[in-house]
Amino acid sequence: MPDTRAIAVMTMKICSIFKSSRKDEMYLYVDKREQLERVPGALLEMFGRAVHVMDMPVTASRRLARVDVEKVLAGIDERGYYLQMPPPKEEYMLDLFRDRPETGVR
Repeated sequence: MPDTRAIAVMTMKICSIFKSSRKDEMYLYVDKREQLERVPGALLEMFGRAVHVMDMPVTASRRLARVDVEKVLAGIDERGYYLQMPPPKEEYMLDLFRDRPETGVR
């Protein structure tokens, strides 16, 4: 039986994580060595200015808050990036200001 620690080390990537200047809670994960080189221009244009958040070692055994780590690693290997979309807005948050008059405060 193979040592799982050795497998995790073999699949480790150092990722740079960037947040979008245009869309809250949208992040790009890329290989630290390549940075944004493999990210398509159209995606970068839609993403806005990429603001560096952090560099982080990522392995298949690592848990990430809102994304599947295997999808992150596969996306970086295949395309050169993984795009984390913002979570869907809660229904009650969308309706908070539905009845607010156009002039502003009620």
